[in-house]
Amino acid sequence: MEKRDIVNTGKAKSLYRTDNPDFMIMEFRNDTSAFDGGKVAQLDRKGMVNNRFNAFIMDRLESAGIPTHFQQLLSARESLVKSLQMIPVECVVRNLAAGSLCRRLGIEEGIEIEPPTFELFLKNDALHDPMINESHALAFGWASADQLVRMKTLTYQVNDVLKALFADAGMLLVDYKLEFGVAGGEVVLGDEFSPDGCRIWDSETREKLDKDRFRQDLGNVVESYEIVGRRLGIDFEDTD
Repeated sequence: MEKRDIVNTGKAKSLYRTDNPDFMIMEFRNDTSAFDGGKVAQLDRKGMVNNRFNAFIMDRLESAGIPTHFQQLLSARESLVKSLQMIPVECVVRNLAAGSLCRRLGIEEGIEIEPPTFELFLKNDALHDPMINESHALAFGWASADQLVRMKTLTYQVNDVLKALFADAGMLLVDYKLEFGVAGGEVVLGDEFSPDGCRIWDSETREKLDKDRFRQDLGNVVESYEIVGRRLGIDFEDTD
């Protein structure tokens, strides 16, 4: 499938049109950023690792009956995905307290949350992705009532699948964000799932194995991503 002009360039990925309007090419770059672009770096192999990681997770979710935009790997850093009309609302599930939840509510990091919390955030970098509620999403036309119900249902289904998957590999899925879009009238999972957009801790030591290693200057960012992937059974033999 022919790669054409660029559609969108995010913090760590780029989207390209193809000769088929129903599909796009998602490129995972080595760019890394935190704090709304206040901290940036280039990390070797990161694009390849996240591309392979995302493909593995999306395949697992599809096998569990969760619709995604992922189609197939194309190269070390590129994947073919469905073209979506994206819904500008991020869905966040938290299984343990960490990050902004601790800062907002004064909650101690690491406390187990039962049942897991579900939060909505407006996808808007200029406003630092503010937290919103369903009423905001409806009132300002960011999502319909049916879409919100479907997004919440799918987000919790993802949690059921992935929480168990990581637990079986000796890891805790602390929290994660998901983005959704619409294709053919159906709400499907879009964007990506990689250690860039979730928190993953070792079950025994609670060592952080995700993007917090970059945010908190813990080092070995990509190496930790690869540790997570290998525990799950992902092969990272391909290089950039």
